[in-house]
Amino acid sequence: MQRLKTRPQFQATLAGGTVSRTAHFALHRLVWAAQPQVASAPAPTSGSAPETAQTLFGFPQLWMGAMVPKRWARRAVTRNAIKRQIYNVSTLFEQRLPPAAHVVRLRAGFDRKQFVSASSDALKQAVRNELMELFSRACPKEAA
Repeated sequence: MQRLKTRPQFQATLAGGTVSRTAHFALHRLVWAAQPQVASAPAPTSGSAPETAQTLFGFPQLWMGAMVPKRWARRAVTRNAIKRQIYNVSTLFEQRLPPAAHVVRLRAGFDRKQFVSASSDALKQAVRNELMELFSRACPKEAA
């Protein structure tokens, strides 16, 4: 699994659409477009989605990014703890997620009255439980 690093990679993935949501998180996915088998005349470069994905990501595999804005997590300790949870939980679902670019975005803050400490075990467990739910919703259903 590769990590998203540049602003254009994050922007392209966020434009791909939302796959699943929970109370505090949203998962965005950019699916790779199928490449044509026969090469025809070169098309003019107008920044189309397949070309942009090819130049931004290089090769189609699983890419993961985390967005934890200051608006929803004021302290750096909290933002870093949430990002670590995002990347750790995503490795658990690595085999089940399709090869695409994914961004987990924090879309609401956790209650500071309930989680007083910036990096408490209760906060980490709450974040982990919600991320497990988010990723299980986003994974394709297994055929029974």
